[in-house]
Amino acid sequence: MQQTRLDTERIRVARRSIDPLFLDSPLYRCETLEPELGCAVSVKLETANPVRSFKGRGTEVIASELAAGGSRAVVCASAGNLGQALAWSGRGRGLDVTVVASRFAPVAKLDRIRAFGARLELVDGDFDLARDRASEIARRDGIRLVEDSLDIETCEGAATIGLELVESLAKTPFDTVLIALGGGAMATGIGHVMKDLAPGVEVICVQPLGAPAMTYSFHKRQVVTTDSTDTIADGVAGRRPIPAVLDDLLLVADDAVLVREESIIAGMRLLLGHAGLVVEPSAALGVAAILEDRDRFAGRHVVTVVCGSNVDVHAYHRWVG
Repeated sequence: MQQTRLDTERIRVARRSIDPLFLDSPLYRCETLEPELGCAVSVKLETANPVRSFKGRGTEVIASELAAGGSRAVVCASAGNLGQALAWSGRGRGLDVTVVASRFAPVAKLDRIRAFGARLELVDGDFDLARDRASEIARRDGIRLVEDSLDIETCEGAATIGLELVESLAKTPFDTVLIALGGGAMATGIGHVMKDLAPGVEVICVQPLGAPAMTYSFHKRQVVTTDSTDTIADGVAGRRPIPAVLDDLLLVADDAVLVREESIIAGMRLLLGHAGLVVEPSAALGVAAILEDRDRFAGRHVVTVVCGSNVDVHAYHRWVG
């Protein structure tokens, strides 16, 4: 495999610094979904942890390093899930955590960031404006800025999901993994491990049609930015891909696809009705991809990573009914 910024041995070491609460998440075949989707489907459930998303894997690595180095202050921008995870990991290690988010982010995510003890600053804009403000705070105060997907710890923390998937292959063989694509930490992390240790597994990234910047960039093989986003999948709604992350993605992903909003909602409904899972829109992207291209996945065994369940209950009822 061509060289990415990630390192498999370093990922194995990072695994040891992550609270076991975030490790060895359930992976199981969900046969009740299969008649609806026309293929064998296994679910990797990254919601059964204190922050209800995969982000805790990366923030555990970062917070451990900061605590060991004597640092006590850190700031990040977040669409909601990273902020919760950094607040949780930082609280356990005595760190002073500031999170910058859009005031239009789901209220449930903002409330949980506060509940975990972080200082929360809201901006009148989207995630990319929050990212600019977090950078400004880090420069002003001379503190550590955590940049999701750019900071290698966020990618290598997420990559531990890939280690667990590879270890499961003997018991649960599969040939495709579907990964939600936003900033790219989870996609590049899992993708790196797959290409290094299980190159026969196809890695497909999935993004909403209303937030297509990284997918456009993947297919054009250069950074493509957009002026705005329009999707209910707030967790993956970025406008400005990070060049270094795109370089990694081009080496480890086989494809990136876009899905419509109605397919995301249909995926959420299927996960609720046939798997008993309440998920946020980003977590339904894999199911949405199968719904939109059943022929591509027919006869295959697909793993979809259910990456988060932090969803506003009122919005969820509006979407799912």
